[in-house]
Amino acid sequence: MTADEEFLDKLPTDLVFKLPPAFDNAEDERQHRKERLAAALRIFGRLGFEEGVAGHITARDPERTDHFWVNPFGMSFKHIRVSDLILVNHAGKVVEGRYPVNEAAFAIHSQIHQARPGVVAAAHSHSTHGRAISALGSRLEPITQDVCAFYQDHGLFDDYTGVVTDLEEGKRIAAALGDHKAVILRNHGLLTVGDTVDAAAWWFITMERSCQVQLLAKAAGRVVPIEHDDAVRTHEQIGNDLVGWINYQPLHDQIVREQPDLFD
Repeated sequence: MTADEEFLDKLPTDLVFKLPPAFDNAEDERQHRKERLAAALRIFGRLGFEEGVAGHITARDPERTDHFWVNPFGMSFKHIRVSDLILVNHAGKVVEGRYPVNEAAFAIHSQIHQARPGVVAAAHSHSTHGRAISALGSRLEPITQDVCAFYQDHGLFDDYTGVVTDLEEGKRIAAALGDHKAVILRNHGLLTVGDTVDAAAWWFITMERSCQVQLLAKAAGRVVPIEHDDAVRTHEQIGNDLVGWINYQPLHDQIVREQPDLFD
């Protein structure tokens, strides 16, 4: 039984929970992924995760699985609409859409998607606290309940050679990610993945906040870590992609209600 299945098995049968939808055709699933991708980019814009033209979220196409949808190069997260998204193939060519692809987005995400067939989405941006933690070259520590979602479940790419435009560098980042849900890119920022766009986006958001908490706590004094066994148990409770998807829904509902033009 998977972690998601174990979670569902524990839910009371007399309560109604919002759960990820299932699809019986690729066209509907593609549209759903594109809509969630546009919404996630709007949320990243609202949360201040933009730094010039840096940052990207990708969603694997459900039919052409070596292709992914991504935000165009140079367009504000805050302005992204479904119709603005571009489809990029395994060679880095834009096969659908009117805009160019960010070269770094292709170099990194193509290798992540190739190395992890079960990953639907990946998120990377130059968020403030993620960059601060990355500058220390350290991992997140189990000092709060929320950060335990990443306990023994995030890697460290302990190198920096400049803007990532080389596929070999993308492969090395994918190797540092391994089977984890996230990786800290030293002197660069954070990258997260998930089996849905929602999960990948949520892991990035809560990882960025966990970086902020760790920086604040350590600046204030000596931190009290969570014991290993308790951190492992908490990870089992909150660290699977279904829990990530559920946690993300209030943010998604907010942006959809307030900015319905994202579906244009």
